Amino acid sequence: MEKLVKMGMDYFETPKKDIDYIKDEKAKKLIVDFKNFPHAYVLACLMARRIKAEKAWLIPQKIYDNLNTFDIYELSKFKLEKYKKIFNQEKLHIYNNDMANIFFCGIQDIIKKYNGNASKIWHGNPSSSTVVYRFLEFKGCGIKIATMATNILARDYKIKFSDFYSIDVSPDVHIMRVMERMGYVPKNASKEMVIYKARDLNPEFPGIIDYPCWEIGRNWCKPNNPECNNCKVKSECKKVI
Repeated sequence: MEKLVKMGMDYFETPKKDIDYIKDEKAKKLIVDFKNFPHAYVLACLMARRIKAEKAWLIPQKIYDNLNTFDIYELSKFKLEKYKKIFNQEKLHIYNNDMANIFFCGIQDIIKKYNGNASKIWHGNPSSSTVVYRFLEFKGCGIKIATMATNILARDYKIKFSDFYSIDVSPDVHIMRVMERMGYVPKNASKEMVIYKARDLNPEFPGIIDYPCWEIGRNWCKPNNPECNNCKVKSECKKVI
């Protein structure tokens, strides 16, 4: 566990770096523009389920390309049917109608609750639980997305929180697989078991191991033919395969 935590702390303590998991440069520029378009980040996070993260991060830019604007108040002028049409024409998601509705409702909520400024969700050195809760208030946002969104704010965008206790791991297939193979949870463990094991291992910031596990799962600890010899945590891994 020491190596996982150290990897997480290294990511957390390094200066703000290029966000390498957003591959498209136009999409990245929009997502990281917290000054002008903080809602792009929030809306992208709401899209991040049942599709690859790289595809979810593209959705705000695709909307921008179709509407020629990403001003939050201009976005609010378009009806739900317009968003459904774009989602379906562009094949933005596997659940196009449902996610168009979540995108549409997210815009309305940001205007009503935060006066159009989504950065108020994390402004003012709030507790981690406050930020997670605010994400949970959005339609379609479960605990996995809420903790992921909060974790990325802290790790990659260096947003200041008063604590990190409520930032859990967000157990996707990669994190589940790594935790099982390393021997921290049994095979076929529930997502809740993975979350609480992370809390047990690093109570002050359980989510610190989220990105290391995700990176290991994507790059080396693959479902088939894992590259154990190249893995950064091979000395700690029990290799339960």
